[in-house]
Amino acid sequence: MQNILLVDGYNMIGAWSELRPLREPHFEDARDRLIERMAEYKAHTGWRVIVVFDAHLVPGTEQLYIQHAVEVIYTRKNETADERIEKLSTELKGRKIQIHVATSDMTEQNVVFGHGALRKSARELEIEMQIIQSKISSKVKESTDEKPASRIKLSKEVELQFEKWRRGIK
Repeated sequence: MQNILLVDGYNMIGAWSELRPLREPHFEDARDRLIERMAEYKAHTGWRVIVVFDAHLVPGTEQLYIQHAVEVIYTRKNETADERIEKLSTELKGRKIQIHVATSDMTEQNVVFGHGALRKSARELEIEMQIIQSKISSKVKESTDEKPASRIKLSKEVELQFEKWRRGIK
């Protein structure tokens, strides 16, 4: 079963405690941080992740690109993220595909639920990301704690000498 997560980008930015403060000074930073977090989500779960942003906040034409292994869509002019998500939830569904939609817009949740997608509120996704982040941090800590600095046990004097040579200090 392939899982696909469709994310209403600006909805997450407005709802997540980590992203909300970033949107005032530079909205771009909040968008980039959300995409980075979704890349972590993708790496941890193995799901396909598509983040959709409304075009009215970004002037220009429709854009589709991949950033940090996450598909990013800026809708075309006069098309909302909700409309694109509804369209994607219909286009992408299949027998061995489960669509998940992350939005706190109740109307949108009901519409995509009617299309057979599972819904996930912004708060649920934020909590899930906190759990994933905690697991990633513990794995990193575990792997660094397990690995010895060297395969051969060295005395402090020898370690210091090697470090001086590595840095080019005589």
